[in-house]
Amino acid sequence: MINQHNKKEPEVKNKNTLPYPSRTLDPPISIVEQAKEIEKAEKMLSLQVNGKLELIVKQIRFLQEEARKIIEEAHHDLNLHKVKCNFVKIPGETIHLYEKADHSLYFSRLSFQDWQGEPPHVYKGSYQFREDHSFVKISSTE
Repeated sequence: MINQHNKKEPEVKNKNTLPYPSRTLDPPISIVEQAKEIEKAEKMLSLQVNGKLELIVKQIRFLQEEARKIIEEAHHDLNLHKVKCNFVKIPGETIHLYEKADHSLYFSRLSFQDWQGEPPHVYKGSYQFREDHSFVKISSTE
């Protein structure tokens, strides 16, 4: 076999000395061809590994965003727990958030409709109080 430099490529002629089995009908093994095959395998494996790592990076970014949302929701729920409330919140009930002129917030069991559309303070929204003590916003003026 002649390569680009017009030099004869080294070949394994005695297959009996190989550390692995080979068939006697196989053509002689060219070391250059074997090196090309290894280089090709390295490129393919590199592409495969990079693809898998890129997928993991996307998954990590997605999980980071989900974690950020969970933390944000927890802070929001904690702030709602700090709002003045003169009654015991019961899981499953709907409670209504109002803001006084001094910007203080409070919860009421009276909805915007209960006030015939004219509550004494600014209506900020309605929430359902859940079993896990989180709040789900169900309506607002926003």
